[in-house]
Amino acid sequence: MGSVVLRNGTVLTMDGRQPLVDHDVLVADDRIAAIGPRLEVPEGTVEIDATNGIVMPGMIDTHRHMWQTAMRGYGADWTLTQYFVWYYLEWGKAFRPEDVHAGNLLGAAEALDAGVTTTVDWSHGLQTTDHADAAVDALQAVPGRFVLAYGNIQDSPAAWTATPEFRDFVSRRITGDDMLGFQLAFDVTGDPSFPEKAAFEVARELGVPVTTHAGVWGATNDDGIRLMYDNGFMTPQSIYVHAATLSADSYHRIAATGGSISVSTESEQSAGQGYPPTWEIREHGIPVSLSMDTSVWWSGDLFSAMRATLGADRAREHMAAHANNDTVTHSSLRAEQVVQWATMGGARALGRAADLGSLEVGKKADIVLLRNEDSPAMFPILNPYGHVAFQAQRSDVDTVLVDGRIVKRDHKLVGVDLGSIRARVSDTVDHLRAQLGEEAWAKGMNPDIPESKVLDNPYTYTEYRGDTRTSV
Repeated sequence: MGSVVLRNGTVLTMDGRQPLVDHDVLVADDRIAAIGPRLEVPEGTVEIDATNGIVMPGMIDTHRHMWQTAMRGYGADWTLTQYFVWYYLEWGKAFRPEDVHAGNLLGAAEALDAGVTTTVDWSHGLQTTDHADAAVDALQAVPGRFVLAYGNIQDSPAAWTATPEFRDFVSRRITGDDMLGFQLAFDVTGDPSFPEKAAFEVARELGVPVTTHAGVWGATNDDGIRLMYDNGFMTPQSIYVHAATLSADSYHRIAATGGSISVSTESEQSAGQGYPPTWEIREHGIPVSLSMDTSVWWSGDLFSAMRATLGADRAREHMAAHANNDTVTHSSLRAEQVVQWATMGGARALGRAADLGSLEVGKKADIVLLRNEDSPAMFPILNPYGHVAFQAQRSDVDTVLVDGRIVKRDHKLVGVDLGSIRARVSDTVDHLRAQLGEEAWAKGMNPDIPESKVLDNPYTYTEYRGDTRTSV
């Protein structure tokens, strides 16, 4: 692997230090060897110019349904209900192992391209272990760091975790590889009989965390958290995704047991899980990580997640102040905090804070360089955290290292065959269109809007109402 040095960048270490201006970061094999100005480096070191750029830790996404990436943008106008109907009830079973493989390949490449070096593949489309093998094959074909969160929305957690095929998969594919972590992914409905209990017991036996969609309006709420708590299944490794409609009691339980919350702000804002809860999470001192959820709707990068999260938190703060005839004079959530959530927040959630999430000597060399000499939006860099959160985007990701290996250089992925991925994704799209038929395919992309919800003039400054506007 050799050594690599990034020269003369503004370094965001994310370990509590202020930004280091005109500093170098030296990588030896898979580790950070030194950080400082004008470092002396071994002969043969690959030198990367970071002048006018920002060097930061690789970002960590703690919740992404990568198997759905081949459907990019298809559900742009969906609600959460329409998502559930399409995937859970109507067409989720149409995905073959090769379709999961194609989605994972594309999702993995997309993550690296945007500087996301570790991604939790919240893979709840694993109807069979053939699907699971296909998912892992794809993750291991792309030079990133991944966590397979194994799930199956077509069967109950107690059923699929009890099969010998599942145990065989775990023994074959989950081998302690540093580049492939493992979780169980399932939701807790709140049914008093607690049908998910057996699946939690399997997770405990295997010694792996559970990640769950908690606090989702109309689907999973406080009853599920209480059942987890009362049965001793809430642990510091538990990741609660969304957590947007929980009571203070549930937040207390999460805080007391040391779990973390993965906030998917674009998703919560658009799909309707509940208002992004970052303000309340902070009040309870619960660790936060960020995630983008699914490319069926939203952006596949954490720049958008940081931007949306700051916007949602600040909008709520202003609205609450205005309701009391008050004014916000200082923002409670700062840009540095969301950059922290996108890096160290993810590392802590995954139990990897000791070796990921910050730039420190001895840590794994998962590093991102933001630099774009052809972009007028990349200068001047005055507030580096603000620049990352509000100005930068995936096109500004110049270089990415994962485990010390250069996987993107000069704005182009290295070791990723996009042509092959495109062909596989095209096959998946053709297959799904054929399964649905053109009429259902078009209807799925353009869901019906009930007439009662169609407003011919939605603005409140006019009293005009047409025949289609049946209610205020």
